[in-house]
Amino acid sequence: MHRRDDDRDWNPPQIEGGGIDLRRHRPGNLPTVLRWYANPELARLTRYSLRPMPRDEVERFFQTRLLSSESVAYGIHLKATGRLIGLTTFSALDPDNGSVLLHITIGETDAWGHGYGTEAVRLMLWLAFERIGLHRVGLSVFSFNERAIRSYEKAGFRIEGRLREAIARDGRYWDEIQMGVLRDDWLAARSAAAASVTGTGG
Repeated sequence: MHRRDDDRDWNPPQIEGGGIDLRRHRPGNLPTVLRWYANPELARLTRYSLRPMPRDEVERFFQTRLLSSESVAYGIHLKATGRLIGLTTFSALDPDNGSVLLHITIGETDAWGHGYGTEAVRLMLWLAFERIGLHRVGLSVFSFNERAIRSYEKAGFRIEGRLREAIARDGRYWDEIQMGVLRDDWLAARSAAAASVTGTGG
């Protein structure tokens, strides 16, 4: 990893974006998270089981994964209003190989399709590559979730492989797609974006 040991801000309490902010969770977020995980459509898009996550399982996840000071986990808040619309976390951190898995859920369905997920992913990639100093960020997504795949591709992820017909949904089988982005990819994309902005100013 390229993590700077003298940089104590590798897991900041808040990361500011353009339209959203990522903020560390607080106990008062639990009722909202419980409501999200009771939504069957959310289960269809994100869980191997079609059954919504049981309440006690959500509460355990919230306490151990979202509230823990040891976790890299954030609530996704609209910048203009502070409304909590989703969550994002890292898991399976592998410091020896500089890799981690990314998870993101936009729980408020009226916030879908507005680019908030793409921005949240970009902020998490900044954290992974710029602050923590990782080499690779990976994720998995079901092949029927085309909106999420487009969002990940906009953020820089590439399709690396697939588990064929691993998910049963809607009367048929679908692939589970493996995606990833490397630090060099992210740096190159950032440099290209900066060059494009500089070029338009001339």
